[in-house]
This record gives sequence, structure tokens and C-alpha cells, in this order.
Amino acid sequence: MFWFDKRDPRGLFVDKRRESHTLPDISSKGGSRELVVDPDLQCDFTALPFPDESFALVVFDPPHFERNGASGWVGLKYGTLKGDWREMLRDGFAECFRVLKPEGTLIFKWCADEIPVSQILALTPERPLIGHKSGKQQKTHWITFLKSQRTADAPDDGKSDGQEENDERVHPYQRRRTSITGLGLQSG
Repeated sequence: MFWFDKRDPRGLFVDKRRESHTLPDISSKGGSRELVVDPDLQCDFTALPFPDESFALVVFDPPHFERNGASGWVGLKYGTLKGDWREMLRDGFAECFRVLKPEGTLIFKWCADEIPVSQILALTPERPLIGHKSGKQQKTHWITFLKSQRTADAPDDGKSDGQEENDERVHPYQRRRTSITGLGLQSG
């Protein structure tokens, strides 16, 4: 998957599955490939067993496919969406933000082969900061969220205590009570 070193002590791999499969693969020497799902901790992403604000970085890579066969390579490797998957993903996003520290980073991966990413992003009230499409057909989306202090505290009413509220020369971000910790610059 995307781990450089699954044994790196800075990372904790969780999955609700623990299984292995030998699958046919004509591109592999010997004609088959071993698929091993062996998480550090077996748990469900909709009910993570960690205290609030435990991690500075969370990577959320849920199942992407609803119709792809559960017994095929993709279904076994990534899992499949079942039942009320919208509620499952909504709960997963909520759990990711719950265990994420304020100003922490959530990296979300989604393959839009069956379900458009816009439908998935509608399942969380949080707004992404940046994103990138990858893959041969540009259907895999890597989306980055930055948890604000507001997310950890009470909801922001969009107003500040100062008189700059009606000052058109003040950028809307400067009116917030929280600080901006990321700035992206792009040329071109």
C-alpha cells in the first residue's frame, strides 16, 4: 500500500481484518501473489479505541468500491463498501477528526472509480485544504485536511471580537479567532 516501512514505530496500522490470500497474478513470477492484511491493531475505523486528540497525523484509506467483487484482488486488498456505507464513512471521518490533535493533518485517499469524490466529501463538515489526483486515469484522490483549533473547540460563529468585522481591507482569515498554520503557494 503506501507505507514505506510498516514496522516504523512512528506509525500504527489499523484494520478490522486480519487475513491472507494467495491470488492468481499473471504479472508475478510463479503466477500468483500473496496478499497479507496484518494490522498492528485490529479495530473498526468507525469506533477507534484511542482517546480524543491522540495523533498529529491520521491517514484514512477506507474501502472505495461498492460493486467490485469481494473475492477478487481489489475487493480482498481494499475491502468493499456494504450496507449503509455513507453512514459508515461519515462515522469514519468523525472518528478520524476526534482522534486527531488540533492543527493535525488528515490525509484521505479515495478512488472515484465507482463513487465521485464530491459525494464522499459531502459526508464530513470539514473542508479539505489541498488535494492531488493520481493513477492512470486520475481517479485516485489524495486529499489533505488540516484540523483547526475551532474543530477541537466550540464551533466558530464566523465573527470576531474586534471592529475589523466590517473592515473590507482585512482578509476574512484574519477575522478568525484561530491562527492559520498552512499556506500553499503555486506558480503557473
